[in-house]
Amino acid sequence: MRAKSVGVADLDKDGMPNLLSHAFMVFDPTSGRALFSKNADQAMPIASITKLMTAMVVLDAKQNMDEPIIVDKDDIDTLKGTRSRIPVGSAFRREDLMRLALMASDNRAAAALGRSYPGGTVAFVQAMNAKAQLLGLHNSKFVEPTGLAPGNVASPQDLALLVSAATSFPEIREFSTAQQLHVTLGTGGRSMGFNNTNALVRAQDWNIGLSKTGFINEAGKCLVMHATIANNPVVIVLLDSLGKLTRIGDANRIKKWLETQKVAELVAKKG
Repeated sequence: MRAKSVGVADLDKDGMPNLLSHAFMVFDPTSGRALFSKNADQAMPIASITKLMTAMVVLDAKQNMDEPIIVDKDDIDTLKGTRSRIPVGSAFRREDLMRLALMASDNRAAAALGRSYPGGTVAFVQAMNAKAQLLGLHNSKFVEPTGLAPGNVASPQDLALLVSAATSFPEIREFSTAQQLHVTLGTGGRSMGFNNTNALVRAQDWNIGLSKTGFINEAGKCLVMHATIANNPVVIVLLDSLGKLTRIGDANRIKKWLETQKVAELVAKKG
């Protein structure tokens, strides 16, 4: 499978990617510099990109990943009314909840991770904001662990740093880029299959090390990735993309642009 794009010219008249997302950043994690950006410091709702911070807080706490956690009614989304295939009363290992939150963007899974943190969800959100401060995310604020609340905000610059930090966790890299996951409900229960919300992880022409999608009405379609393009690591942040395929099209245009450039030369130009 090769990734498909939408019908927009890849490059503008100046040879830069012709992107449709409202805010974005193409970031070189090696130099710590942005190669291309728009509205880089604008704080915006980030939807389920929030779940990357959720995963980091859980892993920082070194909680037992094999501990069973029972999904309960407090994990149901009463804010947006989104559905989940995870039944209330079912038990999952903490690791599987993290896999479901990162790969399938399941909101009950993320809510259960926050609720089962020492001190509960309130302490968890405090830890999320403390982590943001530690990472220097100056335009970020977190109010809950799923991303459903529009009060979870960050700028493209902040998310470039967040993705760079999240990439240091092998669990996040593995879980967020898995193509699918099968879980069994209880002993002898039925098996359920879940797919990655980012179609690009199944594309043969992409080398993606970390991925997370997001969507709520207030945020639009969002996508962040850490990928290797033309043998160089790059972080891609796309926020508030309109249309079903816009974020995929923008990502492909960025990839094509980087494949025709030398990242070192782009960094030198920025310097």
